[in-house]
Amino acid sequence: MVNWLVGTVVAFAITALLMPSLIKYFRSKHEGQMIREEGPSWHEKKSGTPTMGGILFIIAIVIADLGVAGVSGGVTATLLILLFVLVAYGLLGMWDDSIKLFRRQNEGLKAWQKFLGQIVAAVVFSAVYIHEGLPMAIKMPFSTDWHIGYWYILFIVFWLVGFSNAVNLTDGLDGLVAGLAAISFAAYGIIAAVQHQADVALFCFTVVGGLLAFFIFNHKPAKIFMGDMGSLALGGALACVSILVHHEFSLLIIGIIYVGETLSVMIQVASFKTTGKRVFKMTPIHHHFEMSGWSEWKIDTVFWSIGLVGVLVSLMTII
Repeated sequence: MVNWLVGTVVAFAITALLMPSLIKYFRSKHEGQMIREEGPSWHEKKSGTPTMGGILFIIAIVIADLGVAGVSGGVTATLLILLFVLVAYGLLGMWDDSIKLFRRQNEGLKAWQKFLGQIVAAVVFSAVYIHEGLPMAIKMPFSTDWHIGYWYILFIVFWLVGFSNAVNLTDGLDGLVAGLAAISFAAYGIIAAVQHQADVALFCFTVVGGLLAFFIFNHKPAKIFMGDMGSLALGGALACVSILVHHEFSLLIIGIIYVGETLSVMIQVASFKTTGKRVFKMTPIHHHFEMSGWSEWKIDTVFWSIGLVGVLVSLMTII
C-alpha cells in the first residue's frame, strides 16, 4: 500500500510541477487545438488552447511506476506491458495530434492508419498475455468463465481498439475525461488490490495521481487539453486493466459513459443513413446536452456522477 501511495504522489507531483512550463512552451510555439467546424459554435473560443497535455502525465506515470517498482523489486512483465500499451497508444495519438497542429487542421491520421497502429499494440499485449499463461477466457455473469482459446486474442484486439476510441470520443469537454478516467482507474486499482495484483494496482493508482494533477489545468476553462495522445492512451490502458483483473465486462459498467458516448454516435449515423433524420442534436451525446442548454460543468458533474454510480455497482458485484 505504501508503494501505491508513493506512486500516486510522484505521478501527481511531476505532472503538477511541470505542467505550467509545458503550457508556456506550447503557447510560445503557438501549438494550439484546432476546433472542429461542425462542433458547437461556442467552442471556437477554445481554438488555440495548447493540446497534447497527455505527454506529461504519461511520462509521469512511467517514471512513477518504474521508480517505485524498481526500488521495491516489483518490475513485472504485467507492469511493463501496461506501460507499453499506455506509451504506444499515446505515441499514436501524438502522431495524430502533431499532424493536426502542423497542418493547422482538425483531421489527423487517416482512419486506417490509426486503426492499424491500435491493432499492432493490442497484438503485442496479447502475445505477452499468452506468454504469462493468463486465462484465455472471458469472465461472464455469476463468476463463470467462457473459455474461447485463441479467439481471446480477437477479443483483446476488439476491446483495446474499441475502448481507446470510446474514451477518445468522450474527450470533448473541459475536464470530462480527466475526471471520468480517474474514477475508472481508481475502481480498477481497488479491484486489483483486493486480488493482490500489486503491479496492476500500482499502475492504476499512478494514473489516478497523474490525472488528478492534470485536472488542475484541464477543468473549465481549460489551460491545456490532453489531446488524442492522452485519450487514446487512457482508453487502451483501461481496457488492458479490465482484462488483467479478469473482469472484462465490468468495463461496460465502470465505463458506462464511454459506452454511452460511442452508442450515441453509432445511433446517430445509423438513423441519418437510413431515415435522413437525427436522433440527437449533435453527437457524441455530451454535445447534445450542450446544445440543450446545459453548461459544461453541469454535463461534467452529471457524467462523473453516473460514472461513479457505475463504479459502485461494479465494486459491490465484484468484491
